[in-house]
Amino acid sequence: MLYIVATPIGNLEDMTYRGVRILKEADYIFAEDTRVTKKLLNHFEIENIVYRYDEHTKGHQVQNIINLLLEGKDIALVTDAGTPCISDPGYEVVDAALNSDIKVVPVAGVSALTAAASVAGISMKRIAFEGFLPKKKGRQTLLKDLAKEERVVVLYESPHRILKTLKEVNEYFGDRYVIIVREITKMYEEIIRGKTSELIERLEANPIKGEIVLLIKEAEVTKKKEKVNKYARD
Repeated sequence: MLYIVATPIGNLEDMTYRGVRILKEADYIFAEDTRVTKKLLNHFEIENIVYRYDEHTKGHQVQNIINLLLEGKDIALVTDAGTPCISDPGYEVVDAALNSDIKVVPVAGVSALTAAASVAGISMKRIAFEGFLPKKKGRQTLLKDLAKEERVVVLYESPHRILKTLKEVNEYFGDRYVIIVREITKMYEEIIRGKTSELIERLEANPIKGEIVLLIKEAEVTKKKEKVNKYARD
């Protein structure tokens, strides 16, 4: 059985009882960064074998994992933090497992996406999640397309690029209302809200650190005038 195990994005108290049990009972754990995962395992006194599974190793590891699963082994897949397969490697092995009629089980827990959405203070009924923007190729084209979105746009961003991204949002989206949620569940957790022009000025004066979720309020929809039937009766 393949378990997709969510892990804390900062505060280790967010680890679920079920997640700890699965990591203890699994025959193997595959992790995006074994060093990060070993720290988590040590904290919960979990002794297990951890193998690397990331963008550089997935080429051969997918088949290795499938072979182990077909032998009847239970495998837990984790990312550095949060829920796997959202904005990191993982979906390929899930796809391969499902195609091989192997049961895949989500072990729910923390996700930066849903955590940020829950404290944004705006309606999140309809969202467009894009993860990390392309660094170069296709970036401007994507931003121009997203500017027309009638849903809240949610992005992941690093502290080194957030100011650049805000300036681009201001250029392509206009002076849109945005929310920055950074360092979720950590000591310096912070929610910053305002127009892009306001946040640009603030960050230029006081740069921020930590992993960031950026939420961009949807474009206002221009209401179409209702067509009036000139023959309609009062």
